Amino acid sequence: MSRDGLITRIQSGILTLPAGLLAATLYAIACWSTRHISLDQFFLPSGIRVAALLVTPVRMWPYLLLGEYAYFAEMRLPLVGTYGLEWVLVSSAYQFPLVALIVYLHRRAVSGKSQAWMLTIAATAALAVGVGNLVLMHAYWQSPPAGDVFVIASRFMLGHYVAILTIAPMAVLWSRRKEVDWPTWREPPSTSAAASLLALGVASILIPEDAYAHKAAILLLMVAPSIALTCIQGWWGAAIGMPMMYVFVRISTPVTGLPGSFDLDSFKVQLVTALSGTALLALGSRITDYYHQYLLHAKAGRQAISNARASHIAGEQELRNRVDSLRRIGERLDASLSDTIDWLRSNGHHDVASNLLHVSTVHSRTFREQTSMVYPTTMEHVGLYLAIQIGGTGDAWDQTGRLARSSLTGDPCRLTLDLQLTAYRALTEAVSLFLEHERGPLRIRARCGQFGATRGIVITVGILDSRHHISRSTMTMAIGRLSGRAQAYGGTIQCRRDRIRMFLADSSTC
Repeated sequence: MSRDGLITRIQSGILTLPAGLLAATLYAIACWSTRHISLDQFFLPSGIRVAALLVTPVRMWPYLLLGEYAYFAEMRLPLVGTYGLEWVLVSSAYQFPLVALIVYLHRRAVSGKSQAWMLTIAATAALAVGVGNLVLMHAYWQSPPAGDVFVIASRFMLGHYVAILTIAPMAVLWSRRKEVDWPTWREPPSTSAAASLLALGVASILIPEDAYAHKAAILLLMVAPSIALTCIQGWWGAAIGMPMMYVFVRISTPVTGLPGSFDLDSFKVQLVTALSGTALLALGSRITDYYHQYLLHAKAGRQAISNARASHIAGEQELRNRVDSLRRIGERLDASLSDTIDWLRSNGHHDVASNLLHVSTVHSRTFREQTSMVYPTTMEHVGLYLAIQIGGTGDAWDQTGRLARSSLTGDPCRLTLDLQLTAYRALTEAVSLFLEHERGPLRIRARCGQFGATRGIVITVGILDSRHHISRSTMTMAIGRLSGRAQAYGGTIQCRRDRIRMFLADSSTC
């Protein structure tokens, strides 16, 4: 390391020293205070340890280690005469570094969107610390704990595991509170589930201790609103409902409160709630994962629709510019022909002038009809329906002799111009498909209006003879050619036996 880098690191360490010492002090106080309300089957300092490692940056971990050793020094130095100095030093020294290593190995998962890592951290830390403490007791204590080693290990591991799942999710929730959609918590489903969970917890406290069977039943019923919260809010619901359930189980445990006290009935309830909480965290993690995927896909879908709509608008604008250019050319040609006709008349060539006027009039009208089919500029003034009827498209359809009288209702001028243009393109495309690939007279229906909170247009192009079914190939081509326009405007396209039905929604309301 260079001299400048070393100086920078020293200065950074000096600046973080006050905050580090404060963190160490608060951590030690938290561990010391929770130790006095903990049991072997519910050991809260383990939850404090994991929560602190999760919400603090790695550079602050040495200060947390200092706070842990201060907490152990106050608690275990008086026990040197009873259990020996080796046990006090070894059992106090290994726990924080080991759990810190476990959390550090999960750092990539912690920074991700999924929350399933919480279960692996809790299970690994509980197994390592719980089994490690028992091994050290048998190694250094002159009189190790009596009883079945497996039962004692299970008690220790469950105590650490439940404590971690009680405190760590709440700490993560607090550190990521900006990611939570808090307004949804004020909605009736969430508030009802949370109120039910709280009511059951209070009821479990009020039930007398001699009626522990009823108390246990109430505690187990708390799983139901916890499941509801998880289904509604995903992982965040489990992160609130599950710790509340564990806290009420601890409050209802009929023991003396001494660190080494144990109650078998409470242990059974705790085991069931631990399994339920594990399942809820896993379920909530999957729900949240799928929710994030849904948001990602929904955002991508909205972006794709927005891009398609922008592309359509840009394409229409380009066509409009071309039509304007063509019309200016046509106007110049008309003016030149008019001058030529006037010159011919002034020089006595009346027959030639009349023939030229007739030809120019016919071609000028055809030119305007063709340009209106490229881009219907009249739509900007009279709307979709009149633009179809007085433009070149309507004349071309009339010449086929296959179009029955159209049914056009509603006011298209209430729709945006880009939606009217899209409806015009979809309608002309659908009619062209029928004219080219189907036989018999056709009928067009269109209706503009308000459909609930959405303003849009419904277009139907079908065969007048209801006994005639359109072919499968026509349906396939219709869906392929028209679906893009419909989806760009939040609409749908449906192919029935004798007709094609399209719905397009106004972009300002969809």
